[in-house]
Amino acid sequence: MAGMGKMLKQAQQMQAKLLRLQEEIAVMESEGSAGGGMVKAVVNGKKDLVSISINPDVVDPDDVGMLEDLVLAAVRQAADKAEAEGQERMSGLTGGMNIPGLGM
Repeated sequence: MAGMGKMLKQAQQMQAKLLRLQEEIAVMESEGSAGGGMVKAVVNGKKDLVSISINPDVVDPDDVGMLEDLVLAAVRQAADKAEAEGQERMSGLTGGMNIPGLGM
């Protein structure tokens, strides 16, 4: 029965590490950019848009579509980076195993 207690303790330790890691991932920030850095977006680990900056030189009232595309590209890039960083950090804890319910 001592083996069961040890396994339970290890599971509790892993759960505590997982919770800390999830908290770290939630507050990490990833930046994406488009148009050679003319549009920058920052997304947190929960993939919420935190900030966006647009260089005034890219603002053309006659081509709003281009600005919309640049904003979309920057946000997507930031979200992709956040996803990749979260997965990388999570795989450090799970040893690369894909455990249902532990992903981002």
